[in-house]
Amino acid sequence: MERKEISKSVLKRLPGYLSYLKSLPEGSATYISATALANALGMGEVQVRKDLAMVCDGGRPKIGYLRERLIEDISQFLGYDNTTDAILIGAGKLGQALLGYGGFEAYGLNILAAFDAAPIAEQTQEGKPIYHISQLESFCRANNVLMGIITVPAMHAQQVCQQLIDNGIKAIWNFAPTHLDVPSNILVQNENMATSLAVLSMHLQAQIKEKK
Repeated sequence: MERKEISKSVLKRLPGYLSYLKSLPEGSATYISATALANALGMGEVQVRKDLAMVCDGGRPKIGYLRERLIEDISQFLGYDNTTDAILIGAGKLGQALLGYGGFEAYGLNILAAFDAAPIAEQTQEGKPIYHISQLESFCRANNVLMGIITVPAMHAQQVCQQLIDNGIKAIWNFAPTHLDVPSNILVQNENMATSLAVLSMHLQAQIKEKK
C-alpha cells in the first residue's frame, strides 16, 4: 500500500489500536469491525474508519478488517518491523529504567548505549554500555545513530539537545520537563509527566464531584 501523509494526531492514535488488537485473547474473531474498535476504545466510529484508511486498504462491508492483517499493516506503517537504533543521554534513575526496559524491541527501538557527564557505572545490569558524554561524537559517527533520548534535568536539556543535533541526530524523544528549541527538520516528541498527571487529577476530581 502506498504510504500516505499522516498527521501527528493520527500517529498518536495508531499505537492504541495496535495495542488493543494485540491484547485480544487467542481464539478471538478473525475479523474486527471499526465499530467494535471504536466501542472498545471509547472513540467515534467515523474517526476510527478514517484512521485505519490511512494504513490499510479498508475492511470488508458488514464483516470488518482481517485482524491479523490489520496488526501487520499498522506495525509496518509505524515502522515497528524495522529496528531503529538510538542513544540515551542521562544515565540517572529514569535513564537506567528506560535502558533496562526490554519491551522497546516490540516497537522497533534498540537503545545502543547511554551517555552521562558523570557515569557511575560502565554498564547497566542488562549489559548496556554507559559512556562519558565526551565520547558522544565518536560513537554517533561510528554507528550512524539518528535518534536520541533525553533524560537529563531540565536545566541541561537544551545543551544536550544541541549536542545531539550537532552529531547528526534527527529525532529526539524528550523526557526533560522543558521546551526544546530545534531546527524545523528535527522532530521532538515530548513526554510531559506533569501534563499526564494533570489530566489524571482532573478526571479524579470530576469523579469525586459526581459522587457527592
